[in-house]
Amino acid sequence: MSQTIKLGVLGSGSGSNMQAILDAIEAGTLDAEIVLVLSDNPDGYILERARKAGIPAEVIDCGAFKTKFPDERQSAVAAQLKEAGAELVCLAGFMRLVKQPMLDIFPERILNIHPSLLPAYPGLMAWKQAIEDGATESGCTVHYVDAGMDTGPIIKQAKVPVVAGDTAETLHARIQVKEHSLYPEVISTIAAK
Repeated sequence: MSQTIKLGVLGSGSGSNMQAILDAIEAGTLDAEIVLVLSDNPDGYILERARKAGIPAEVIDCGAFKTKFPDERQSAVAAQLKEAGAELVCLAGFMRLVKQPMLDIFPERILNIHPSLLPAYPGLMAWKQAIEDGATESGCTVHYVDAGMDTGPIIKQAKVPVVAGDTAETLHARIQVKEHSLYPEVISTIAAK
């Protein structure tokens, strides 16, 4: 009999991937519990989504740093996640690089979902990069997090065709639909191990 896996979620934006995880939990297709949600953006809707679901949600204060995730904050975040009982950390639109000490505290237990078929188009606005590059196919990737930018071992991918007339926005919307089914599926597979 499997045991419910406890998840910590880090995000920066609207939290649609976290909502997809919550929806899968409520539908009974994912045996998990989100125990803590943290955002580096005090205005990120992910915090509101978490609070509405009764999940503890807090802001990560990175001080004056716009993109850096300072080591001391990573240590504090890792401690918060451990204290909350998180066994797996899911990045859901978290826009800062996770490195040591978080990687040491959660070895091969931090996942990210990225809106491209990695290794193509790492970094920001991958859907826009795909359109500008004239790609005929895009998609999304769930991967383990390492110290690089979207360079960790790939777990699973889902393809999305780029169709005639696609804009960055329309492609991104279709990729998000795939993300919302792929992420809970991968978490479920990892939880079953």
